[in-house]
Amino acid sequence: MNTSKVYFTNLRTTPTSNLLDKMERLVKKAGIGTIPLKDNFVAIKIHFGEPGNLAYIRPNYAARMANLLRSFGAKPFLTDCNTLYSGQRANAVDHLQSAMENGFNPISAQCQVIIADGLKGTDCKEIPLKNGEYCKAPKIGTAIADADVIISMNHFKGHEQTGFGGALKNLGMGCASVGGKLELHSASQPRINIDNCKSCNICVKHCAHDAVHLNVNRKAEIDYEKCIGCGQCVALCQYDAAVMGDEDTSERLNYKIAEYSLAVVKGKPHFHVSFIMNVSPECDCWNHNDAAIVPDLGILASFDPVALDKACADLVIQAPILHSGNRLSDKHEQDDLCGCDKFHLMHPDTDWLAGLKHAEKIGLGTMDYELIRV
Repeated sequence: MNTSKVYFTNLRTTPTSNLLDKMERLVKKAGIGTIPLKDNFVAIKIHFGEPGNLAYIRPNYAARMANLLRSFGAKPFLTDCNTLYSGQRANAVDHLQSAMENGFNPISAQCQVIIADGLKGTDCKEIPLKNGEYCKAPKIGTAIADADVIISMNHFKGHEQTGFGGALKNLGMGCASVGGKLELHSASQPRINIDNCKSCNICVKHCAHDAVHLNVNRKAEIDYEKCIGCGQCVALCQYDAAVMGDEDTSERLNYKIAEYSLAVVKGKPHFHVSFIMNVSPECDCWNHNDAAIVPDLGILASFDPVALDKACADLVIQAPILHSGNRLSDKHEQDDLCGCDKFHLMHPDTDWLAGLKHAEKIGLGTMDYELIRV
């Protein structure tokens, strides 16, 4: 595979060139205008931020991106999928309210905001993968699956399960429906806790593979010869009767995220922008963000999400840590940690490189890149 180009701009500004101008200049230089955009639906995949967490990408950047895409004749919309956990983004009503609170609305972002997997996270399409080793048909939110072009805007930061969150995390996990997220998080088929089953029949009604039925005692029962482990029943059960199996390792989770990312962009033009700002130790899905571990470094753009993630990781690894009180400086007061894998130091049980290697293996992109400064 050829070396991919990753474009980078720092965060220095002048009275005639602010950060929004620099981002627009960066993505134009990286070739966003070469994508067939006219009259096409363009999904701008972005994390709207869990209320209380202030590390997410500012909506100003999303608005500038939407306006730029519209200038090329595109029909852009901001989008994300619902979450597994019971926070403030687990359904479309709460999710849209959270997005609005954080500044993502049709007025400020200057385009429509759509929750890709619908009201309860069940609106999805299965995208078959010939080379999927772990996920044969990832379940992608319908609005994203139906889009003509995918643009990801990624906040690059640490992550407690994957090491870091960047383009692949935003694509693979972020574009998965609720059932897809369960598939990503679970290595085995779901099971039924009989004592909790209320015979409501919702798992039976919504199983796409006719794998769940009520037995003679009116309790849910899974036919494992039909069950594909999609987790839809777990997502819908309100009584903790349908539950997940054993959790994945970090490596396996990263492998699955890579395959979901491939499904998201399969057969479509795609382009990716990452922001190395407010590099918090953990995911934006928490309702808080801990102090940043390194200085704000810049904005990067590429057609290759694998190369983009590798370039971001390398820049953070090479950067000194901040000594203003954070998770790393608390333990490394006398060290700048330049050249150290800060993600592994924060989360020793994770292996972010495994995901990039698998993404490269399945043809999503390459870790070989040329960094071009704009």
